[in-house]
Amino acid sequence: MALLRPENSQQARLVRLLRDDGPRSRVEVGDIAGLSRSTLTAELDRLIARGLVETAGPAASRGGRRSSLLRLAGGVRFASVVVAPDRVSVAVTDGELCPLAETGAVVDARGGPEPVITRAVELIEKLRADLGVAELTGVGIALPGAVDGGASVAPAALPGWQRFPVRDAFAAALGCPALVDNDANVFALGEQHAGIGRTFDDFLYLKLGPAIGCGLVLGGALHRGATSAAGDIAHLSLDEDGPVCGCGEAGCLQAYCGDEGLVRSALAIARSGRSAALAARLAEAGTLTVPDVAATATAGDPATQILIRDAARRLGRVLVGLVSFVNPGILVIGGAPEGLGHVLLAEIRGVVYRRSAPLATGTMPIVLSDLADRAGLVGAARLVSEHVFSAG
Repeated sequence: MALLRPENSQQARLVRLLRDDGPRSRVEVGDIAGLSRSTLTAELDRLIARGLVETAGPAASRGGRRSSLLRLAGGVRFASVVVAPDRVSVAVTDGELCPLAETGAVVDARGGPEPVITRAVELIEKLRADLGVAELTGVGIALPGAVDGGASVAPAALPGWQRFPVRDAFAAALGCPALVDNDANVFALGEQHAGIGRTFDDFLYLKLGPAIGCGLVLGGALHRGATSAAGDIAHLSLDEDGPVCGCGEAGCLQAYCGDEGLVRSALAIARSGRSAALAARLAEAGTLTVPDVAATATAGDPATQILIRDAARRLGRVLVGLVSFVNPGILVIGGAPEGLGHVLLAEIRGVVYRRSAPLATGTMPIVLSDLADRAGLVGAARLVSEHVFSAG
């Protein structure tokens, strides 16, 4: 497939405008882009000829001759892949990054990259066939770990993936450009495009779940840092004498507040006799899960509620430092276990608002994401679209 992309920065700006704002009239596009009528007409005609933009009938009248409505061409289609330790989710989106179809499957990502990539490609091909999509414009991939330059990956959360060329494998399998990033960054991009973060130039996205991470959008752009490690907060040390983390160190934020950390604490509570409810679940199933912890806490079990509040307060203390250093306009929290979002939110708010400087938090909301997992699918499409919609 020949890669269709804008030929110059003016075209790139026009394509991104239609991606972010949806269909617009020629008059509106010209007003926003600040281009002369002749320049606008010439660049739009080139984009239409290249199959990136198409007309969609007349726009609403503003008086006088009616302008035509412009949108990204129907042939622009992106694929999204979000890998979790025990699951892969995929979607196919339109050019405006709205998912047209999505699905997922249980896959053990700890067993290595090849089975996960194979399954993800199978799911995408099924969606393509169902939608009648002949070609993909690009595929974005989110992984729960640090990604080196968008090509190889070295996540502690996924043994066996170190230095595996994930980007090249997806590009070869699907015949289109591919881009890879860590999942916290990708979820932040999804929030920026279609979520609460859309109206903020500076925000933090805290991703909870199996792998904790933080995506930073600063000045309207994703901040990755010098070596793409910005926001890697999972292994910040809270207590050198704390529980051993999967990274080999002790007392990491991940060891306390990640899914495995919550389950480990719940098992200790159940076995110590401090929670009859957890002990009953453990006796019945032989183990505990995060949904078990959430259900027990929401049912009012005091020991489990203390566990959740302790985890939230630890998260809050880490966020105090980030908020003071970055001074975001909003803090968005995603990935909270079902039923526990508002409990976590209340405790985190209490710590952050109490311990941060009033100047940093006086107008800063702390909210739960309203996109949930869809933020990852939208963000992965946004990730690769940034590459495809840059000037060729």
